[in-house]
Amino acid sequence: MRVTSEPVSTSREPVTAAIRATRLIFLVSGIGMAAWAPMVPYAKARLGLDDAQLGLILLAFGGGSMVSMPFVGWLSHRFGNRRVIVASGLLLCLALPVLALAPSAAVLTAALLYFGVMLGAVDVAMNAHAVEVERRDGRVLMSGFHGLFSVGGLAGAAGMSALLALGLPLPVSALAVSVLLAALVLYLRNGLLSEVDDAETGHAPFRMPRGVVLLLGLLCFVSFMAEGSMLDWSAVFLRDFRGFEPSSAGIGYACFSIAMALGRLTGDRLIQRLGTVWAVRAGAGLAALGFVLAASVSWPPASLCGFVLIGLGASNIVPVMFSAAGRLPGTSPAISIAAVTTLGYAGLLSGPALIGFISKLSSLPLAMVVVAGLLLMVAASARIVRR
Repeated sequence: MRVTSEPVSTSREPVTAAIRATRLIFLVSGIGMAAWAPMVPYAKARLGLDDAQLGLILLAFGGGSMVSMPFVGWLSHRFGNRRVIVASGLLLCLALPVLALAPSAAVLTAALLYFGVMLGAVDVAMNAHAVEVERRDGRVLMSGFHGLFSVGGLAGAAGMSALLALGLPLPVSALAVSVLLAALVLYLRNGLLSEVDDAETGHAPFRMPRGVVLLLGLLCFVSFMAEGSMLDWSAVFLRDFRGFEPSSAGIGYACFSIAMALGRLTGDRLIQRLGTVWAVRAGAGLAALGFVLAASVSWPPASLCGFVLIGLGASNIVPVMFSAAGRLPGTSPAISIAAVTTLGYAGLLSGPALIGFISKLSSLPLAMVVVAGLLLMVAASARIVRR
């Protein structure tokens, strides 16, 4: 199945370079975001924060991303995706050393807010750029791009951890990662497309998402909510309900993450074969099955198998939704993707809290079944992504 029935006529060399550059910026974004994770315990210890204080400060990261995304969509439409990607990518590199050195909670909060803004800017612009690359190439590519983001996430966390394990001071490790990321951004900038053929969209003002954009955003909200529940609740579930030791409970999220990365790296071929509607329908159904399996079968390996199914099933939902948003007629891809991404991030941030609320009223396994029910609603709404 093709992205468009009539791909734009263009020489292969610029498109091939653009594909490579897009893969690199997704990798850079994943590395940059995940490099912060190993730094969190250091920040907590350095500033003497308790769990509640740290949790409040960490909200600045997600809040910065969400607040910036609609504005960044307009900037990308106005000045082009390449300029926004390169500028925000380079500015992002300044954040990690500051996070490593932040001398107070206020400075850490401000640095996280800035970090979130820059990552949100890269996120919106790179997805809008990816839509244009798909359109010009004529093939399904979005899942593979997001797969590189997942690979970058694994590499960023592992790389930063390795530098710290070698005995390098935290500021030196953060600076080393920043220099690497800046070099990658400068290397890829010439491969990015300088123009996007969305002139027919005309003036693109700020406005609340509505219609198809709103529905796509709500479906992304559910998918991000499922991902956020794995990040925040999988270890708690395995420890409290499946008897895992605290030191090994993180294996659940590892199973989910690896399955998601593999699902995305192979997702383009799957979408090409099944089509977008059945890819979303089957993926959401598989993820729902994974939640039910993990919640209802008390055998511990069954829970891990459930987490694998969740990762595989959810892996291609968001890439397909982003691609669909970027193809909406009469709307700038950057602005549509900004709206959908903002709603998706809202699910990532608020979803785990909603699960905690449901869990308090009933139980965590039942809350996971509720997420499964929401994923079945995504499967039922899959026709919205028809090309």
